[in-house]
Amino acid sequence: MSPLSQRRLERIVDAFSRVKLLVVGDVMLDEYLWGDVERVSQEAPVPVVHVRRESIALGGAGNVVRNVVGLGGRCACAATVGEDSAGRLIGDLLKDHGVEASGIVRVPGRPTTRKTRVEARSQQIVRFDRETTGPLPRAAARRLLASVEATLPSMDGVILEDYGKGVLERSIARGVISRCRAVAVPVYVDPKEELRAFRGATLIKPNLREAEALTGIVARSPDGLARAIQRLRRATGGADVVVTRGAAGMTVAEGDAELRDVPTAAPEVFDIQGCGDTSIAALALARCCGASLLEAAVIANAAAGVVARKVGTAIATPAEVCAALGSVVAAVRAGPRSAS
Repeated sequence: MSPLSQRRLERIVDAFSRVKLLVVGDVMLDEYLWGDVERVSQEAPVPVVHVRRESIALGGAGNVVRNVVGLGGRCACAATVGEDSAGRLIGDLLKDHGVEASGIVRVPGRPTTRKTRVEARSQQIVRFDRETTGPLPRAAARRLLASVEATLPSMDGVILEDYGKGVLERSIARGVISRCRAVAVPVYVDPKEELRAFRGATLIKPNLREAEALTGIVARSPDGLARAIQRLRRATGGADVVVTRGAAGMTVAEGDAELRDVPTAAPEVFDIQGCGDTSIAALALARCCGASLLEAAVIANAAAGVVARKVGTAIATPAEVCAALGSVVAAVRAGPRSAS
């Protein structure tokens, strides 16, 4: 196995600007109320948050879109929203990011997934969710698949981002993958609750807890993790597997090669929210640039580490990733650490 070259990794990150990805999945609107806590309510033993400002951002699959663009790539999005104000805001935000939004399907009677978070003293106080998780109406599913098929000829890769909100139910996921395979476009999957739907994918990236839930195998030991990854590969028809493991980095399985633990640097983590979205975006971009799975995992570890230092669903820039690569490469050369 060739040694890691930091200079080559930096060249790969620089090449992200030549890649165009299609993100398909559960797009959401993230709303934030930012404030201070100075007292407890007299009405109930809860903090009173004095709201100082409000903000909105793309969430769910939309946060993957943000990360692809933030990392320097080009992006299109295929998803569904409701005929409501939140759906219109998502359309506006996609345009603000320079993202093609022709694949956004409006579904009458189905609300846009909307999450409202209250943040104070650099931590989340409470979150309110407004959503529907049932499958899409057949007409909406057909329109979504048609939009994917029309977009594929100009794409270098497709990310399927499943948050379990109904967009990537089995028939849609399989329809997207079959269309991608027909035109030799790689598919990178960030799964939630389903596995068989993603058979034929190029790569699947669960976190450790998701890997356990998807396979029914406790994966906290090397042997358990190896068995879980083997089951993931079988269920997806031999996809490459990346299991993200928080501060322990990632474990990767490429083709028939042995499993490889890919440690990461140990930053002071402020907020892990959205790190999985960053990881799948960086993995897909790097692989589309010709990176090996090891190289892609190192780059994804660096990008996720940048985001972990920020509050809220954040993004990493190419410059920030390149600045973080040195410590991550050093961690890989030093060898794996315990996940605990």
